[in-house]
Amino acid sequence: MAPLAEQLTSTAVHIGGLTRRFGERVVLDGVDLDIPSGQFVALLGHSGSGKSTLLRAIADLDHDVTGSGELLAPQRISVVFQDSRLLPWRRVLDNVVLGLRGSEAAARGRAALAEVGLAGRERAWPSQLSGGEQQRAALARSLVWEPELLLADEPFGALDALTRIRMHTLLRELWERHRPSVLLVTHDVDEAVVLADRVLVLDQGRFGLDLDIDLPHPRSYRDPHLAEYRERLLAALGVEEDGAAPAEAGPPSGLPPHGHPSPGARP
Repeated sequence: MAPLAEQLTSTAVHIGGLTRRFGERVVLDGVDLDIPSGQFVALLGHSGSGKSTLLRAIADLDHDVTGSGELLAPQRISVVFQDSRLLPWRRVLDNVVLGLRGSEAAARGRAALAEVGLAGRERAWPSQLSGGEQQRAALARSLVWEPELLLADEPFGALDALTRIRMHTLLRELWERHRPSVLLVTHDVDEAVVLADRVLVLDQGRFGLDLDIDLPHPRSYRDPHLAEYRERLLAALGVEEDGAAPAEAGPPSGLPPHGHPSPGARP
């Protein structure tokens, strides 16, 4: 595996002028985006802002929509959804290695399950797993393919708060070991600033903010430095906190200017 600094010199995803329409409604309006190899990116936005549409476009899962633009992505892509999408009639190991060929498939599946903390559950049925365990199995299924790009569409949205925090830790640890590029779609600002090194805000079909989170890992939700990034993101989402008006554009007091206009932002 190449060092992270070397990985970030190459591009995993390149998007230029991407548009997507559903009937007369424009969901993505000339989006531009580059994601360096090995970068962990979170994507925020209101419901209906086009987050999942963008993810599905990158995954080449949107054949039924109208659109245009340039989109380059790696061949090895894995997708994790909010629903684990485990087949109930297959045991956990069989779900993880589904579609994988070769004599080492089962061994790779067991190794992936061990990596997500499910060693010994290979013969369990999906119905015997908790919600958090099902999402762990879904992560194992995505990792067994050794993806260059991991797309995660609100994978922890249906979990309880404690399980979600544990899954955050696991996802970041898995990223540290495997170093795929990650695009995490989420509604949760705290999830974005704790996990990601770069956060995008999608608004009315374009990126309204492209913010680098320049803090070391692991991060704590209680870290006061995160509050300044959180306020910047909430302002970009038009959310008022404690009754105050949204912050003016530009870095909050004491925050270095890591936020920078997105190449797809409106002038």
